[in-house]
Amino acid sequence: MTTQAPAPVESDALGPSTPSHPWLVVTIREVVVKLTDKSFILSTALMVALIVAGTGISAFMAGRSTTFDLGTVDAETATVAQAAEQSVVADGDELQVTTFESEDALRAAVLAEDVDAGLVHGTEGYTLIGEDEIDPPLQRAVSSAVEDHVLSQNAEAAGTTLETLRDGATLTTTLIGEDAGRATAAQVAGFIFAFLFYMAAIMFGMTIANSVLEEKQNRVVEILATAIPIRQILYGKVLGNSLLAFGQIALFGVVGLIGVNVAGLASDVGWLLGASGWFVAFFVAGFIALAAVWAVLGSLASRSEDLQSNTGPVIGVIMAALFVGLFAQGAVLQVASFVPVVSSVAMPIRLLAGQVPLWEPVLSLLLTIVAAALLIRLGERIYQRAVMHSGSAISWRQAFRLES
Repeated sequence: MTTQAPAPVESDALGPSTPSHPWLVVTIREVVVKLTDKSFILSTALMVALIVAGTGISAFMAGRSTTFDLGTVDAETATVAQAAEQSVVADGDELQVTTFESEDALRAAVLAEDVDAGLVHGTEGYTLIGEDEIDPPLQRAVSSAVEDHVLSQNAEAAGTTLETLRDGATLTTTLIGEDAGRATAAQVAGFIFAFLFYMAAIMFGMTIANSVLEEKQNRVVEILATAIPIRQILYGKVLGNSLLAFGQIALFGVVGLIGVNVAGLASDVGWLLGASGWFVAFFVAGFIALAAVWAVLGSLASRSEDLQSNTGPVIGVIMAALFVGLFAQGAVLQVASFVPVVSSVAMPIRLLAGQVPLWEPVLSLLLTIVAAALLIRLGERIYQRAVMHSGSAISWRQAFRLES
């Protein structure tokens, strides 16, 4: 049979035993419980380890060089191979040239994997011999060297020089835009923004919902409600978990920045700071809005199965923010940057991609803040009614019909 617990007395009638800042008591309690939770500590440590490992692998791959072994059979092919060495070295790799007595010996060495490839010269030109495949960097270097060598010979036969033949044929690329050379870094940063928001919103959101549900099932909330107004419990839960999310994201960011600097991977990334600052602001507003919704979902449920079935819409919004960050472009991205919560990812990505008038991120952030405030007010009304309700799970509409 469904029962309704007595409504708690508001703080102004509780007397001197009531905490002066009830929400702060709940906030501290949420933070302390989480910081002493082994699973939370282990997951945070694992993510830090993954960031450090990823940075280390990137540094290792960036500083790693490959040594290619190229076989030749005569002086002419050896000359071409030496020319290819300059191109290979320019790419940060090395090239070793080995001369064999015959083409048969060279082919045997290729099959035995004593050399990576062999270069031979026949009546129809040069042939690069490999076993199953030839590394693309080596193939490109040898191809360029062969072309230069043949052109030089043909130019000499025509009574001119290779430089004369190439005069005016050089193509130089110059990027004159203000964001020149930043496209790849912007894409990577956009992916990181989207992933961090998605991870924090899902992980801490489910934590909030499960915490509310557990307190409701154990009737702990009824004990808390005798000393703390219910709406203050909601405020404390939202604020406590929000602080934990911000702290964890900040930790990941600091570890990542230290890693790229120690590994020597950091270049001129000062232009990222502006977009990163906006991301932090949007992250705060968007996460608080979602945190209020997660708390309400926990109060509406009566068991874990109910929670799993009614989280679809909020997870859909979070997924939309992720996909916008990964795939949206043009008008779709521009519209999404003004949709509260989704804009927490979309607007910072627009700021990374190019120049955006100042009024746009300001307006978008204000819309997100207003949406967060409205969701908290709406969540407060539903939470006060639903969290004290025992029995079966209820819907949002049913919660409005309950007495506060």
